[in-house]
Amino acid sequence: MIPFNKPPFVGTEEQYITQALKGNKLSGDGPFAQKCQNWFETSLPAKKVLLTPSCTAALEMAALLIDIQPGDEVIMPSYTFVSTANAFVLRGAKIVFVDIRPDTMNIDERLIEAAITEKTRAIVPVHYAGVSCEMDVIMSIASRYRLYVIEDAAQGMMSDYKGRALGTIGHIGTFSFHETKNYTSGGEGGLIIINDDKFAERAEIIREKGTNRSQFFRGMVDKYQWVDVGSSYLPSELQAAYLWAQLESAQEINESRLSAWEFYDKKLRPLTDEGRIELASIPSGCSHNAHMFYLKTADLEERTSLLAHLKHRDIMAVFHYVPLHTAKAGHDYGRFNGEDRFTTSESERLVRLPMWFGIDAEIQKKIVDAIFEFYQ
Repeated sequence: MIPFNKPPFVGTEEQYITQALKGNKLSGDGPFAQKCQNWFETSLPAKKVLLTPSCTAALEMAALLIDIQPGDEVIMPSYTFVSTANAFVLRGAKIVFVDIRPDTMNIDERLIEAAITEKTRAIVPVHYAGVSCEMDVIMSIASRYRLYVIEDAAQGMMSDYKGRALGTIGHIGTFSFHETKNYTSGGEGGLIIINDDKFAERAEIIREKGTNRSQFFRGMVDKYQWVDVGSSYLPSELQAAYLWAQLESAQEINESRLSAWEFYDKKLRPLTDEGRIELASIPSGCSHNAHMFYLKTADLEERTSLLAHLKHRDIMAVFHYVPLHTAKAGHDYGRFNGEDRFTTSESERLVRLPMWFGIDAEIQKKIVDAIFEFYQ
């Protein structure tokens, strides 16, 4: 069976994990964590970044930082992972779902303004497949209505919008290092990116269980104590060691994935010319990271048949999110604003093909041949 995904591995992870094990700092913010955070602050660049155990944790921190209260409303697409909504629901917010654009599967920026009410506190654009939302428009809307923008850039590391790294454009950004992402910290992992200076000090406190422990270790206070709400949002030094190996090879991983993405795109393009499938669209001004390669079938029935055909050929392809507003919790904690023209119908057509760092061209050829066989 050709798997859908293989976690990225560059070969130095074991060496660095062993170094971390022999060190005297395993609980978090050790030498490898500092290397990772410095890399992001320099490479993105970003004002302040903090590693987290997951992107979910980073989003929960963001909800705390902007002080979401019960009854507040947060605007986001329904076509996203549940963590995008859960982080704000946990603080008592009502989620307001907005329809997506069929070309990128991102939130339709033209529909955001109509969803704003006096209760709206934030907009959460999700950069699907590492392709940016229209951030100029979103930031302009947020400025006019004095709203926060929290970028869910879980899939967006090494992608940019008009030359700016995803996650560095809104007030706060978040990354994921889950094993299905382009870069991992050993299965789970995440990052919160602070782009507004007023959140920098409090982010450290929230991440350290509501204490000023970081200030204590910098010699700013003579003892640390509980000063705010917070939780345990530090990853272990072992996670940071694994991630550091990947960051050292970040460009190599990115180029490998882009090459694999372009192979699929070139080989499958004849089927789009015949009107049999649709492929992803990369808007002008956006540079993507080949996080995933997907195609769209004619409808749900055809997708089901294609997935069964690929499975029969020992190829593990998958569909993606079931729209949140159609789920029980989506009904309980949110509402869909306007018409669902594309969210459900487009989600029912989408098929993700196997993709990982170092995928062999012969494997990709077998997948492409199986797709052509299906359509013939």
